[in-house]
Amino acid sequence: MSMFDAFNINASGMTAQRYRMDTISENVANANTTRTADGTPYRRKIVTFQEKGGQTSFSQVLGEAAYSRGYTGKGVKVSGVYEDHMTEMTMAYDPAHPDADENGYVTYPNVNIITEMTNMIDATRAYQANTTAFNASKSMALQGLELNS
Repeated sequence: MSMFDAFNINASGMTAQRYRMDTISENVANANTTRTADGTPYRRKIVTFQEKGGQTSFSQVLGEAAYSRGYTGKGVKVSGVYEDHMTEMTMAYDPAHPDADENGYVTYPNVNIITEMTNMIDATRAYQANTTAFNASKSMALQGLELNS
């Protein structure tokens, strides 16, 4: 694995986690949005990742590791942003609300602030880990340059 491969892998991880944090921030900002442009309540969004450069089967990775050829990943990329249809929307009784139904209930987004803040901490720590690995790779590259001079 070259020095630049390590930089690219860490940079892709930082980019993916930053995108995840942006999506989580959007969820938090819309936690009380009862009407979007299409007239429905906001739905929580979820970011999914996948290996950059295609899927590598586990057996291939295991085989390469077993024969000492080693396996080098190519980083991570965002594979998609999906609306969460598994979590139920929140119903609250508020007959004075303009978006209340005929029974006086308002449908609020399926955003749980505690879950979103937990996910934000997780994304922040993953970003920090990639930053630390990037800085370690940079430090090794600089030390290698100093040895040659």
